[in-house]
Parts: sequence; structure tokens; C-alpha cells
Amino acid sequence: MPCPPVRKRRPQPWPIRLTHWCNVLFVVLMAGSGLQILAAYPALGPRGALYRWYPFQGVAPPPALQLGGWLAGGRHWHFAIAWLFVMNGVVYLAYCWGSGEWYRRLFLPRRDGRAAFRQVAFYLHLIKSPPPSDFYDGLQRLAYSGVIGVAAVMVLSGLAIYEPVQLHLLTTLFGGYDGARAVHLAGLGMIALFAALHLVLVLCHPRKLVKMITGGQHE
Repeated sequence: MPCPPVRKRRPQPWPIRLTHWCNVLFVVLMAGSGLQILAAYPALGPRGALYRWYPFQGVAPPPALQLGGWLAGGRHWHFAIAWLFVMNGVVYLAYCWGSGEWYRRLFLPRRDGRAAFRQVAFYLHLIKSPPPSDFYDGLQRLAYSGVIGVAAVMVLSGLAIYEPVQLHLLTTLFGGYDGARAVHLAGLGMIALFAALHLVLVLCHPRKLVKMITGGQHE
């Protein structure tokens, strides 16, 4: 696939940085308010037929991680921030598409699949040298593109939980209201895991953090 023309710019243009840091704030607020909502019914599955595979039935999240003070407060925070989160994602994707940034940031299987596999092998010490990379390596593109997909599923499952009757077709796709809750919580776990690994990599490569603040030198 030919690379679209990209004008001379910083490695991290300001729209990318702005939406990135907005996302950091929105995800933290949504996670805290979501855990506040979960604390009102800290179980997965229908009452009387809870899911056996979920190991934390009846265990509420730690109060220090909750935001909102009570169920209604958590809902107000969660739904208010959710719209900002969606708008921020739309702005990010529109900018990436319009500017051509998508080509060097998103995972393209034919271009990045083998490199991602070799990057994993390098981290596992199965090969001695990492595969060549340019702006991102294949594994980074896979992770960043994957978390966008997880975020989209989070939004859809959240809508299914929010309006299970009006959006019954969507709710049915998730296996019903309880299925949508399980998917939504699993998505939160995946985003938390992504954030933890992302922080570790940032600590290992602090210059990347500087670029995400300043934008870096013009290319």
C-alpha cells in the first residue's frame, strides 16, 4: 500500500499530543467512576446464576480507586466523561486520516505482522537482535491499534448497558445485559494492562515521553 504524502512536521504533532493527554485524563476518570458503579453490584452474571468463571464475585473495588462517592455520582461522572472520550477519539481518528499519520501509526498486517512477531521473539530472548523499525516497530503498532479496537468495544458495550431496552439488538450481540457488563469490565482490564505496559516502556525510554510533551524536532 503506497504511503500517502506527509508534510514536514514534528514526530508527535500537537493534535496527537492533545488527544493523547486528554485520553489519559478521560480514561482515569472513567475507570474510577466505572469502579464506583461496579461497587454497587460487585458481581457478574444474573442474580442467582452468577458467572462461575469470574473469581471476584461479591468483592468490591478498593474505595481509593472509586470516583463519584456513590452510585449516582459515579454514573454522572462516567456518562459525562464518556461523551468527551468519544469526541476525543473521533478527533484523533479524523486527524490521523486527514493528515496521513495513520500510515505510520496503525498496524497493517502485511507490513507489520512479521515485525511484530520478531519483536516478541526478541523480548523473549529467542533472537539476538530486534527487527528494523522506523517510526514505531510492528509490536507498538499492533498494541496501539489494538487498544483503539478495545476502546470501540468499550463504547459499544457501555451503550448496551446504558440503554439495554432501546438498544436491544446491540445488547443481544454482547449476550444480553450481563454479557455486556462482563465485556465492559474485561475491556477495562485490558486497558489497565496496556497502560501498565505502556508506563514501563516509557520509563525504559524516557525520551519518548519528552517527545509526547514537546513534539520533538521537525523531521
